[in-house]
Amino acid sequence: MLLDLSFFNWDIIHDYVLKGLYFSIQLTVIATLGGIFFGTLLAMMRLSGNKWLELPATIYVNGMRSIPLVMVILWFFLLVPMITGKPIGADTSAIITFIAFEAAYFSEIMRAGIQSIPRGQVFAGQAVGMTYGQNMRLVILPQAFRNMLPILLTQTIILFQDTSLVYAIGAYDLLKGFDTAGKNFGRPMEAYIGAALVYFVICFSLSYLVKRLHKKIAIIR
Repeated sequence: MLLDLSFFNWDIIHDYVLKGLYFSIQLTVIATLGGIFFGTLLAMMRLSGNKWLELPATIYVNGMRSIPLVMVILWFFLLVPMITGKPIGADTSAIITFIAFEAAYFSEIMRAGIQSIPRGQVFAGQAVGMTYGQNMRLVILPQAFRNMLPILLTQTIILFQDTSLVYAIGAYDLLKGFDTAGKNFGRPMEAYIGAALVYFVICFSLSYLVKRLHKKIAIIR
């Protein structure tokens, strides 16, 4: 089968691809924000020194990091309706599972960022009467976010690549858009080549920007 370049035209991009790209970007942004929020809470629980907070957070993080994301997606999508008796949409299922899964990875990034801050700053905050929460919110976390920003963005790029896994539950992501176009026009090879090129261009461009950001942060330090 020869490659048909006429397959790549604006009508196909507009009618099939942009819809999927929009959902992939939307899922990436929501999962990143949710993952960082809950991941930060998990990191603080693990570093709190309270075993009742540390133990469940550790079990959750290690458990999630030991399971493939596609299995988490399928389990949630298939088992939750059986338990609740109510169907759950593919888009909603994808958003919830991505936030829950990515929180474990962002937690480890944030934990490393928090631990990279000199202990003297923690003691200084305690010396002026700050609580654990105030110390984290006002002193430690702002510095940790700056230190970990390149790694957080790199994890976000990986997250964007992983959005293609929602194809398994029928969500209309970028890969699904190309796949649908390929089936409708009988050009599956061109569709998958096009999908690979789009993923490459987006991820390579973002990786380059992250590399430049990392250099700037290194200069500031």
